[in-house]
Amino acid sequence: MTIVQLEYIVAVDTYKSFVKAAEKCFVTQPTLSMQVQKLEEILDIKIFDRTKQPIIPTEIGAEVITQARKVLQESYKINEIINERKDEISGELRIGVIPTIAPFLLPKVLGKFMEKYPKVKLYVSELTTENIISKLKNGLLDCGILATPLDEPAIVERPVYYENFVAYISEESSLFPRRTLELTDLNIDELWLLNEGHCLRNQVLNICQRKKSEGQNLEYNTGSIETLIRMVDLNQGMTILPELSLQDFSVEQLDKVRYFKTPQPSREISIVTHASFIKKRTIDALENEILESVPNSMRSKNKKSIVAI
Repeated sequence: MTIVQLEYIVAVDTYKSFVKAAEKCFVTQPTLSMQVQKLEEILDIKIFDRTKQPIIPTEIGAEVITQARKVLQESYKINEIINERKDEISGELRIGVIPTIAPFLLPKVLGKFMEKYPKVKLYVSELTTENIISKLKNGLLDCGILATPLDEPAIVERPVYYENFVAYISEESSLFPRRTLELTDLNIDELWLLNEGHCLRNQVLNICQRKKSEGQNLEYNTGSIETLIRMVDLNQGMTILPELSLQDFSVEQLDKVRYFKTPQPSREISIVTHASFIKKRTIDALENEILESVPNSMRSKNKKSIVAI
């Protein structure tokens, strides 16, 4: 039994295809298939049910693959030990970021990180929270940057900063003359919301403590905060935004922003990893760059109320 064979069965399980697994492992499909078959012969079991499409593991194969993932995680730590001794941050870092964070945080963080740590190869994907958790569990990501708490047993959360929610209100709204708002001031039927599946949508609904009404004339589905802003600018109503999204606002747009009274509704942003994660020093470095890129006021949750997802 070899580490390479374990990598191959994990890849087949992850991509549900021998062809895709071979591509990701940079080998030919016959080579990968031969090594998987050798491992099955060594163990005297069938790891995969090849009659199903997409490929799925057998019952005992699923148990073997679960253990293989653990073995591989431990084997990868050898490189981490070497890097620690060399006092060097290098290798790959695969990051998943939710779309309501990525455009407002990453442009500040990534350039500085790459300048400081030129030996690290970054792979960044914008994904929903659900997809990030799934890919962390399957070993396809090293870490995620998203809103927490998640209450996921296999996931470790490392809170980094706390971002206020603000209201963005059209000039025609009855709330426009107010300089600060109470949560009870919000009329959810006037709110533009993100699609289902975005944690920000859930948090906004939790802020309002009720669901959006049925039977409205327009239900607009979008995954873009920029689109929500444009809808308010051109079609009245209001929306709820994370505070970092204000950084490039014009004076005219800032005039439509309203903060909430203390304790301000906020979201906790964390770096999350699998419970058996490696690359600790690289992730520590990423956390430091994030902290240097956000205002000092976001480093504490003092006078803030964390909204559930």
